[in-house]
Amino acid sequence: MTVDAAEHGAGDLAGREPPTLDRTKLLAARYRAAEDRPYLASALYSLSVVPSALVPTMGVDRHWRCYVSPAFVAATPVPELAGVWIHEVSHLLRDHHGRADRLPAADQRDHARVNIAQDCEINDDLLADGLLLPAGRVEPGDFGLPVGLLFEGYLAGIPPQPRRVDCGSGAHGRAAPWELSGPDGAPSVTPVEAGALRRSTAEAIRSHARSRGNLPAGWKRWADQILEPVVDWRRVLAGAVREAVAWAGGAVDYTYRRPSRRTPALRGVVLPSLRRPLPRVAIVIDTSGSMGEDELAAALAEVTGVLREVGVRGERVSVLACDADVHVVSRVTSAEQVELGGGGGTDMRVGIAAALAQRDRPNVVIVLTDGYTPWPGETPSCRLIAALIGAGAPAPPDWVETVRLEEPS
Repeated sequence: MTVDAAEHGAGDLAGREPPTLDRTKLLAARYRAAEDRPYLASALYSLSVVPSALVPTMGVDRHWRCYVSPAFVAATPVPELAGVWIHEVSHLLRDHHGRADRLPAADQRDHARVNIAQDCEINDDLLADGLLLPAGRVEPGDFGLPVGLLFEGYLAGIPPQPRRVDCGSGAHGRAAPWELSGPDGAPSVTPVEAGALRRSTAEAIRSHARSRGNLPAGWKRWADQILEPVVDWRRVLAGAVREAVAWAGGAVDYTYRRPSRRTPALRGVVLPSLRRPLPRVAIVIDTSGSMGEDELAAALAEVTGVLREVGVRGERVSVLACDADVHVVSRVTSAEQVELGGGGGTDMRVGIAAALAQRDRPNVVIVLTDGYTPWPGETPSCRLIAALIGAGAPAPPDWVETVRLEEPS
């Protein structure tokens, strides 16, 4: 929560000694939060309480410890404290610290801005659910942003600002000055236990939604992602293509076109140098009648985009349109230049063989297909990736590297 909220609620305590923590009030607020939102009860009661006069309001570390300001508790009504309990545990349930660790380095350094984006992701759901939060809370509308986004989607729309926000390392990932060092010193939750808590909470949310149906869309979406995670096929495909290109490009050979730097030291002797050639890539596209043009276009755009990123383009990429025969062979610099011909039966063995028979033999062959095709009987002398389009695509032989291109339902 923002420091602004603590200052707003605790102004009458300025100049006095900080009070001792009113545990009865604090735990009554947690009880109220768990009673009103029973699907969050297990997560709420997994948080251990650490009183601290240094924490502005309440905050959490990545070990599921909740740091609490006695002054903030004294100045905040129980209904609002209940909302703050849910706010803080939401950071941990949504794995905000783990997601923050995957941000670009420049964003990670601006942890206050990351925290604001995370608060926007949480608070729009909590306010839609009728929860009370202290004054000074952060909402997407404060920045002219729509509700319903993840914090990664909010981040670009939040400018750097002096507003002090610190929910702890359980949110933005960086240890706050008021946190205990490491998992020792107070009860904590291990990463394995945290994963189990997230799954059990997601199951409780889904059960609650079926029986009562009164849940914010953000919680439903989160539960669905935990219980039925959707793998981003574009990221998987990109990783497979990059790995294959790096593998093929790792081959080295000797060439006399560029003599070795040691040649001048050896009079009359010319030594060859080592070279690391860029690999050649062939993309075999299944253009049989069962393939949809939209799916093919999307997959081909992803492949050509990845190849362009790793420096393989132009004459080093050939595209073969194939059903039971190879109809078109072209060298392209963009997906828009590809000609798709065919529409008959399906035999990707023909396309793979034609690719390997080219004068400039490819090091990597990528096959875009729905999987309803025979495959070669043995491993070809190249890196072979099958990008399977469609949820029901049958798997190729085990030796074929496989990526399933399935859009989220």
